[in-house]
Amino acid sequence: MKIALFQMTSGVDPAANARALVDAVAQSAQSGADMLFTPEMSGCVDQDRQRSQGVIVTEEEDAVLAAVGKAARAHGLWVHLGSLALADPVSGKRRNRSFLIDDQGTIRARYDKIHLFDVDLPGGESWRESNTYIPGEQAVAAQTPWGRLGLTICYDLRFPDLFRALSNAGADIISVPAAFTVPSGEAHWHVLLRARAIESSAFVIATGQVGQHEDGRRTYGHSLVIDPWGTVLLDAGDKPGLHFAELPLERIADIRGRIPSLRHRKPIGDVALS
Repeated sequence: MKIALFQMTSGVDPAANARALVDAVAQSAQSGADMLFTPEMSGCVDQDRQRSQGVIVTEEEDAVLAAVGKAARAHGLWVHLGSLALADPVSGKRRNRSFLIDDQGTIRARYDKIHLFDVDLPGGESWRESNTYIPGEQAVAAQTPWGRLGLTICYDLRFPDLFRALSNAGADIISVPAAFTVPSGEAHWHVLLRARAIESSAFVIATGQVGQHEDGRRTYGHSLVIDPWGTVLLDAGDKPGLHFAELPLERIADIRGRIPSLRHRKPIGDVALS
């Protein structure tokens, strides 16, 4: 399986981001990729809620989603659209939603980010995603021609129970689109992603936002492809662009045969305290 990763520096204008995504679909198909992976918040990165209010719409109205679906069909390419910010008409808040789109432009799966990033960082940065977003409630894994793909988003990376549920459901590949901050990325990005790949005995594909964004945010980049042994097959560094990797899918059975930890899992009850 040949994959493409589009490491982006998304801005505040969804139309400009959509053009970049459509171009990435075309380039990926021309380069022989089977699937394109994009980061979290591919359609718009803007921490100014008032300014972004006018461009955050429902799934049915979202022009970025429509453009990527049309491009996927035109070029015969599967796309994992890392996530879009979408308006929730019931609550008045937003959803951080990931999409798996097939080569006919059909949405095969949707996943809403379960774990929301509410944190105060040592450098003074403060994030309260729960002020704006509704958390998802359901883990999602979808079948593709190359195996079952488990869906996560960014902060989900820190919660191994989600990855355990996905690997228990037969995920061969797990996607982690992200917009990691620079301090947490430097400290934890590589080690956590390698750990999730090893403990899931699965490929992990983590496509990130990178660089200085129009809204003042800085993101870490270093989109990674990691095999089930924990070997880094691709590190995209700290510049935006399109990157490619080959996934030797036979490694999944090989590694699961050598270290059958998935078969050895046992449910753990309450902890005995003494």
